[in-house]
Amino acid sequence: MEPIEKSEPHTEADYYALPDDIRVELIDGEFYDMAAPSQLHQEMLGRLASIIMDHIDKNKGKCKVIMAPFDVKLEESRDNIVQPDISVICDREKLDGKRCNGAPDWVIEIASPGSVNLDYVKKLKLYQRAGVREYWIIDPEDESILVYGFESKINRFAAFGFKDTVPSGIIKDLSIDFAAVMERIGI
Repeated sequence: MEPIEKSEPHTEADYYALPDDIRVELIDGEFYDMAAPSQLHQEMLGRLASIIMDHIDKNKGKCKVIMAPFDVKLEESRDNIVQPDISVICDREKLDGKRCNGAPDWVIEIASPGSVNLDYVKKLKLYQRAGVREYWIIDPEDESILVYGFESKINRFAAFGFKDTVPSGIIKDLSIDFAAVMERIGI
């Protein structure tokens, strides 16, 4: 995903002035075009969100699970508006009916060939700086799940594959069996 060029940085006002049919993310003053996701991306997104929502509901949790497209304004002081594939927000005060104002507790991005640099580099730094507690990058191309935990002074990192069960550091007693997810999708 290459940035959309402009001679000066884009702002939140520029973002909200765009037509509704244009999907971009605003990161550090640059617009990044969001290509239409693949079928696999969408099926993974739906299954993962469902697993997380069902677990939260079953355990009477307070967190909300919201799928893209949904605006997240990560920091009040900066014009960064992203649309994570999955946002888990445990502080409902951050939700105003239109967007999340502040960092979600847990963000999941499903990488596509065009979003690799954005997901693995720019968003990793952005989410860490903004206060996201846990960030997962799921890469269907190499069947990997990278888990970054930013809650303490010592960041956690773990790498998993699509045959593994991956524990959430945010939602108590939640682990996602990726082999079962992929079997349900039919891959």
